[in-house]
Amino acid sequence: MSASRRAFLAGIAGLAAAMPARSVSAQDARTRLILLGTGGGPRPRANSSASAQVVVAGGGLYVVDCGDGVARQLVRAELSLADLREVFITHHHSDHDADYGNLLLFAWTAGLRTSVGTWGPPPMARLTRLFFEINAYDMKTRIADEGRRPLVPLIHPHDVTRGGLVMRDASVKVTSALVRHPLVAPAFAYRFDARDRSIVISGDTAPSDALIALARGADVLVHEALHPAGADRLAARVPQAANLRAHLRASHTTAADCGRIAAAAGVKTLVLSHFVPPDDPAITDEMWVQEARTHFD
Repeated sequence: MSASRRAFLAGIAGLAAAMPARSVSAQDARTRLILLGTGGGPRPRANSSASAQVVVAGGGLYVVDCGDGVARQLVRAELSLADLREVFITHHHSDHDADYGNLLLFAWTAGLRTSVGTWGPPPMARLTRLFFEINAYDMKTRIADEGRRPLVPLIHPHDVTRGGLVMRDASVKVTSALVRHPLVAPAFAYRFDARDRSIVISGDTAPSDALIALARGADVLVHEALHPAGADRLAARVPQAANLRAHLRASHTTAADCGRIAAAAGVKTLVLSHFVPPDDPAITDEMWVQEARTHFD
């Protein structure tokens, strides 16, 4: 991460920390995308968070991936956790799902009273049940002490096993495509079609024809990005460097290929995210951008 971006994020963090969360008005006309975490990998970092983003539409929050700190990031974005409507998990790597259960629990403590659907590869239903079992004591005492409505009946988990229509409500239609992310399968990309714009989130994937088809004509494509030399430096830190290097190269997409995919899909805007590596000082913001611009303007 460049020094300029660190300074910018530090300033935003200080400002956001002083601002109270606000409920999203159903009258808000725009469908918004907010990136809550853009760093690849589960290692906690001072200046970037793990994968998470939220689509804000029709007064509700549609969260995609739940990396470490997602609930706090939503509050820092001045959003009310009580407006949580749906949660989507792209795949079961810890930098994408470690705070899945925590998001539900913290939304409940923040005043959630409405039903929430959760969607993702199996075992979503089992993960949800086990999380509630682990936290049963806390929930029981809060119900007794604070008079809260029980959380468990509000949460409706769904196992997604194939691409296609995931869900539809008055604000968005969500569809998915299977993408390639060995060794983790299934892994999904999601597309949100709202009244005023369409947003596609790739999840973790190697270059994927299915993703191109899903993103065809979208307003925004959020695509994960790999820097090969930086990934090699990252892999060198672990005991099985050769294995990790091979995994990173086989299961992610270079910024240049992100540009190719965006051009092939005919999207209007390409957003790079899930940077691998997330914090290599030798890689500037401009290097990421120039790689993508090789094939996409």
